[in-house]
Amino acid sequence: MPKNDPLPPPVNTLHGRRKGKKLRSFQHSLMQDLLPKLSVDVSQPIAAPCALFADKPGELWLEIGFGGGEHLAANASQHPQVGFFGCEPFENGIAKLLAQIDENQLGNIRLLKDDAGRLLDALPAASLARVYILYPDPWPKRRQRKRRFISDAMLQRLARVMQPGAQLRFATDIDDYAGWVLQRVLRSPDFVWPVTNARDWLVPWPNWPGTRYEQKALAAGRHPVYLTFTRDQAAKA
Repeated sequence: MPKNDPLPPPVNTLHGRRKGKKLRSFQHSLMQDLLPKLSVDVSQPIAAPCALFADKPGELWLEIGFGGGEHLAANASQHPQVGFFGCEPFENGIAKLLAQIDENQLGNIRLLKDDAGRLLDALPAASLARVYILYPDPWPKRRQRKRRFISDAMLQRLARVMQPGAQLRFATDIDDYAGWVLQRVLRSPDFVWPVTNARDWLVPWPNWPGTRYEQKALAAGRHPVYLTFTRDQAAKA
């Protein structure tokens, strides 16, 4: 596909609300002034994603649905040599992350205020070294499950943009959703689950800052799981 050709219409993976409470004045200012500087253009293929960052990072990581942005901001601060993409359609979550970016002068984050699938389709193959999907909406009712972000088709789209050996990190406090994801990953030809013992899914990852949703889950007595999958190095990109 020529690099200037527009991408085909995206396959929609976005469900749920886009706006919440009215933004405060400083949040509104950040949305007007800072967000355009950090936004990624996904109307056409991104030929050189590292070039979107001033420091040309050695690796690119993606967080899909970052909520209030506390994990993404902490991760970007801990790993200044990594370029981070964050996708979140919820306006209030974007505003909260922008405040953290502004306060901490984080220059290694780029954002998409839209469906993450649009970024996945715009990125070149094997461009991501890590992907986070943390506490996505479980859509618990049976008729809603087709809205869940993780599906066989989505795993194929993720596999295309992930490097061999790249990690897909998934956290949830909903047992049914954990089982749903495991079922689909284990039948995928593109990912493996290199688990050895219960600590591999019951204990958070090193330097884990947590999320606001995780704190709510723990306070309610729910026990999260932390699943790490690896892009199969033997699979075809």
